[in-house]
Amino acid sequence: MPNQHSHHPALSLQAVIFDWAGTLVDFGSLAPTQIFVDAFKSFDMPITLAQARGPMGLSKWQHIRTLLDHPEIARQWQQVHGRAPSDADVDALYARFMPMQIAKVGAYSQAIDGAAAMLVDLRQRGLKIGSCSGYPRQVLDVLLPLAAAAGIAPDHVVAGDELEAGGRPGPYMALANMLALKIGHVAACVKVDDTVPGIEEGINAGMWTVGVSLSGNEVGCTRAELAQLSAQEVIALKSLAEIRLRDAGAHYVIESVADLPAVLTLIEARLQAGERP
Repeated sequence: MPNQHSHHPALSLQAVIFDWAGTLVDFGSLAPTQIFVDAFKSFDMPITLAQARGPMGLSKWQHIRTLLDHPEIARQWQQVHGRAPSDADVDALYARFMPMQIAKVGAYSQAIDGAAAMLVDLRQRGLKIGSCSGYPRQVLDVLLPLAAAAGIAPDHVVAGDELEAGGRPGPYMALANMLALKIGHVAACVKVDDTVPGIEEGINAGMWTVGVSLSGNEVGCTRAELAQLSAQEVIALKSLAEIRLRDAGAHYVIESVADLPAVLTLIEARLQAGERP
């Protein structure tokens, strides 16, 4: 990265903006993916967990549209329903998905190990804590009180269906956090996310970005599933996730948010030296 010290005054870190599933809660990002599989199955459309994970990070309506645009799934839909999938079909799937997601999100809402302690550390540094999600507001309304009881309570939350401008990979949810938290400079913000669209959101907003590999959608395993794998298999999955997140523009990649404080110290030093994302 070119050194830009001479161009910029020193700046201090002011805020960190987190994704939810796979980042702060729900190790392996299981809640959204499993429900997509279940919703599609109810339309006689068996899709795999891997297919369901593909567009993760997008708002849920957009996620369904992207899945239906997938050539294999579109062909399958044509065979089963006798026509190409339309936006009306996306609406119907979304309407089926929503109550299932609301009913199930609580079961997958456990805080990721070390997340609550990490947020305490950030607050002790005087940092504001924002968050945004591909989840619609109705789902977050169920998730937020459960997360708060486990010590996960950001200062601000933006839902995936709230902004007219749209969701990821656009910068809008990250910037909405910045406005709400009254942050003076985009470069004083760090976006933390486990998906490619979530990292792109941070980059497009002009922020530092930190990818989360092991706990997130890119590895896509629960703690129990990881425990069944060999050390080599875990390293391979983690490396692949890291490559994908770095290719999306992540400045740093960590295993889970428990590792974030050390990275924030590095970013703070770079800002003090006049660097920008």
